[in-house]
Amino acid sequence: MIIQRVVLNSRPGKNGVPVAENFRLEQSTIADTVQAGQVRVKTLYLSVDPYMRCRMNEDTGSDYLRPWQLSEVADGGGIGVVEESQHHNLAKGDFVTSFTWPWQTAAILDGDSLQKLEPQLVNGRLSYFLGAAGITGLTALLGIREKGHVAAGANQTMVVSGAAGACGSLAGQIGRLEGCSRVVGIAGTDEKCSILVQEMGFDAAINYKKGDVAKRLRELCPGGVDVYFDNVGGDISDTVISQMNQNSHIILCGQISQYNKDVPYPPPLPPDTEKIQKERNITRERFLVLNYMDKQEASVLQLCQWIQEGKLKVRTSRFSLWPLILSPTTTGLISLSLALLLCLRIEQTFKKCVSIIESLLGSTVF
Repeated sequence: MIIQRVVLNSRPGKNGVPVAENFRLEQSTIADTVQAGQVRVKTLYLSVDPYMRCRMNEDTGSDYLRPWQLSEVADGGGIGVVEESQHHNLAKGDFVTSFTWPWQTAAILDGDSLQKLEPQLVNGRLSYFLGAAGITGLTALLGIREKGHVAAGANQTMVVSGAAGACGSLAGQIGRLEGCSRVVGIAGTDEKCSILVQEMGFDAAINYKKGDVAKRLRELCPGGVDVYFDNVGGDISDTVISQMNQNSHIILCGQISQYNKDVPYPPPLPPDTEKIQKERNITRERFLVLNYMDKQEASVLQLCQWIQEGKLKVRTSRFSLWPLILSPTTTGLISLSLALLLCLRIEQTFKKCVSIIESLLGSTVF
């Protein structure tokens, strides 16, 4: 069976900025027969996330991230539909997902590596399982519960950097639902800030490209910061940490401002910032959501309940790759790489998914 796939064509270098030419669209084949325990799937959605920048390096800098190999198919979170099954728990027409879905139009996968999805849990919006009801939502929820030490009635103030990103936009809302009395986001445009306040329920948002961030934080968080959901690192995080209270907590989710730099993860704090952290007993621990998979099922159900109740607002940017991926040009690759490059150049607004085929689902599913 002939398929289309995206492979890593070249590496940008540890300090380089990724470009579209780092990827290549090519034609390949998969077996015509499905072996026992396997399923053949049609790819529907692929997730595009900032952490993928690390996977473009020969050394990811992390013991839990496997680097993409040159001329090999890229992979990440994905959703597809079963077209043929030789697995006892999966049938034709089932929707399934995996953290290691290959970037190709169809694949033969081990059925045990897949998780069956129930579309009704997200009102039929399958792509939510790659975002708010998937690893992104789990990262926000479990990060807050495991590292944020949020307690209802404790009058805590939370600040979220990268607040208009996929995880940040959820984290602020979840912080409120878990008990924070005040939530302030930091984003890069007035439009993003407006969406955070008017649609996502943030109390306020700061455009870090305008004015004095430290001054605005003092105005908006007069009692200091108790919980900091850190998606970016760098200067913004140094500024937030300088205004954190005694015995406060940093949820170390991501460091997107550092992903194009050759630094360890998590990056060390500057001496002055590290001094503040130690003097004020501020926790800053590495957080890996995969270490809490025993809580996955209950957490996903909680996220789905909030979505159904309208308490968790979701925004998704979709990049359609079909039928462009079938064209004789590499236009499809441009669509896929654009989504990734937007993430890696810190232009991410909410969750980005690449739609591989939409006609199978109809216009009501996103």
